[in-house]
Amino acid sequence: MYLRSIWTPFLASALLLTQYLSFVKASHLDEFQFNRLSDEYLISGWKPSSDKKNKDIKASDKTMKALNIFKNKSSLKPYFKKARGYAVFPNVGKGGIGIGGARGKGEVFEKGNVIGSTTLTQVSIGFQLGGQAFSQIIFFKDKKSLERFTQGNFEFGASASAALVTEGANASADYSDGVAVLTFSKGGLMYEASIGGQKFSYEEY
Repeated sequence: MYLRSIWTPFLASALLLTQYLSFVKASHLDEFQFNRLSDEYLISGWKPSSDKKNKDIKASDKTMKALNIFKNKSSLKPYFKKARGYAVFPNVGKGGIGIGGARGKGEVFEKGNVIGSTTLTQVSIGFQLGGQAFSQIIFFKDKKSLERFTQGNFEFGASASAALVTEGANASADYSDGVAVLTFSKGGLMYEASIGGQKFSYEEY
């Protein structure tokens, strides 16, 4: 009898809660508001579904190898310390006679964590001869500049340029519109160092 007196009000409360949530869901509240109300009334820590992103995604070995080369340059430490994020391209192949092109795949980081992949393409016209392979890193000074890149239609203007990282020498690049670019040559020779016209696609992990 005592147990029955305890469970009766509990079951009644549960029934009322179910009816209340059904009413809320049928109202004009959006999905976010409904989920928030559900979280407040349902058991803490339990959710039937979750869109939580996988925090265990790691960058590729090629990306990390190139990233470590840049990180080992003492002159670049301030960039890594203060930048909101960066895009790393382990290998960009570039070549042409008169009309040139470049292409490379990379990955994007925010606050030290990889968040997506990116592809670089470039077509340039002008005096150029030969071929070149290089690694490239793009630093994003703040959240706004990083978000412009991750929108997937980022492009450098025709006059854009990158600082060259060389062995045994310091390198630095000024931020322009929240972005700074540095490259590290992997061999080859090319008489045209402009990054103008580079276009980037982006895909979130």
